[in-house]
Formats: sequence, structure tokens, C-alpha cells
Amino acid sequence: MSVIGFIGSVFSPWYKWSGRKNPQNNVCINVATYGPGGRFTMTDRGTPALRQTASRLEVGPSSMRWIGDQLVIDIDEVSSPPLVSRVRGQIRVTPSAVTGVELPLTPDGAHVWRPFAPKSRIEVDIDRPGWKWSGEGYFDANFGTRALEDDFSYWTWGRYPTANGATCFYDATRLDGSELAAGFAFEADGTAREIPLPPKAAMKRSLWGVKRETRSDAGYVPTQHQNMLDAPFYSRSAVRTKLDGVETVGVHEALDLTRFRHPLLKPMLAVRVPRRRNWVFG
Repeated sequence: MSVIGFIGSVFSPWYKWSGRKNPQNNVCINVATYGPGGRFTMTDRGTPALRQTASRLEVGPSSMRWIGDQLVIDIDEVSSPPLVSRVRGQIRVTPSAVTGVELPLTPDGAHVWRPFAPKSRIEVDIDRPGWKWSGEGYFDANFGTRALEDDFSYWTWGRYPTANGATCFYDATRLDGSELAAGFAFEADGTAREIPLPPKAAMKRSLWGVKRETRSDAGYVPTQHQNMLDAPFYSRSAVRTKLDGVETVGVHEALDLTRFRHPLLKPMLAVRVPRRRNWVFG
């Protein structure tokens, strides 16, 4: 599963249509579960639904908060069509350590990736049969002061577990034609080091035809292990690759921002991303 908290919901058509002048008026906690009966929730909410402190983010009925060394996420959302239903429960993320790494994605620092905890333990307890489990997890964030499509045409990101921690890759093509290519190895204690990049390897396109590629040992062909989320401009999947001679399965994302700029996509997204302007906290 994945949970993303947005202040200024970058993929919300409502945020785009508003002129992106007030990020606090387009907020959400996006929840997606994968596998049989998976759900997708992404309700765009207005300013009344947002409450923040240094250790807590509340968006309407859902919240994220630090309790000691755990990030506790309480969710109470409604999934979008075609499987409309309530998704309630709690997720606990326990980092093995928190890193101090920041990666500027543009030379002027308008976009920054912050891998807070590339190696974590996750415990999931959702009020549906079989939706209670624990396993490998991670926690990261992106920050930006401009729209993604104003600076990028395409990017991929991948996070792959290793024996001692995790390896992450970030590759992007900016609108000016310049390239970002970065790789980091993270130890369980939070130690991070930049690593020599293995070559890019093309993968089969997504169901919507989004181009996909990731990093792997030379001669190895990465493959999709599990489809997770498919959109006309975006793919999230579990991918099997090989790094330093060892096969590993991690989470991979590909984002086609040239497609995302197309105006016809926004009405399509509005079906999956309903707008709820008002909220009253109890």
C-alpha cells in the first residue's frame, strides 16, 4: 500500500484549475491499496480541512503524526469509482533511522527530494478481511515551489531493498533538456552514500503505454513483479532488478509530464479525485 499526504495536491485537477495560488486549499491524504480488492482514495479538500503542527498533519478525517519514533497514520477515506467504499484503519511506520539527505532536482532548488527513512518497518491494520500485515516500508517526501510539468518532461524513481538497507535511483529529464541522474545507497543506521550508477535498462511499457526504465546490472532485463497503479501519465509497480549481482524487488515509478500537461486529462482525473471544499473538525 501507499499513503501520500499532499499540501498543494500536485496531481489534482482542482489545484490546477485554481491557478495553484493557495496550496493549503488543495490538500489530501491519498491512500492506495494493491492486490485483490485494492482501493484508491484521493479526495481534494479545502483549507478548513487542514490542521498542522510540527509533528502532526491532519486533513479532514485522516491524519499523520509522530509518536516517539513511529509515524502513525490514521485513515478514514472513501475510495473512488468503480469500487466506492470506506477505507478505515491505521498504519504505523517505524524507521530504522532518519537520514539527513536532500537531493535538489533542479539547479535552483525549486524541487527537492527528501528520503527521510529509506528503510522502515510498516504495520497495516485496515478494517477489511486480510488487510492486516507487516513488512518492509519506507518514508520519503518531495517539496516544490513550481508545478512539476513546468520543469520536467519525464522522470523515474526506484527504491530497492538490499541486505543492509536500500538503494534509491532518481532519473529525470528537465524541460530545458538537461538530465538528472542520481543513486544512493542507504544503510540501516541512516548512513547514505552516493553510488556509481549502473546502466539504465528499458522495461515493458505500462498498460497505458507509459515508458518505463530503471537501473540494473549490465545485461539484466528488469521486469514488472506486480502492477500497483496505472494512469495515462503515471505508473507505479513492484519491479524486479539486479544490483551488484543480487536480484531485488522494489517500488518503481514512472511519470510522463508531457502527457500530464494535456488538458483532456484534467476532466478525467476529476472523476477519480473528487473535491470536498468544506470540513468541520469535531
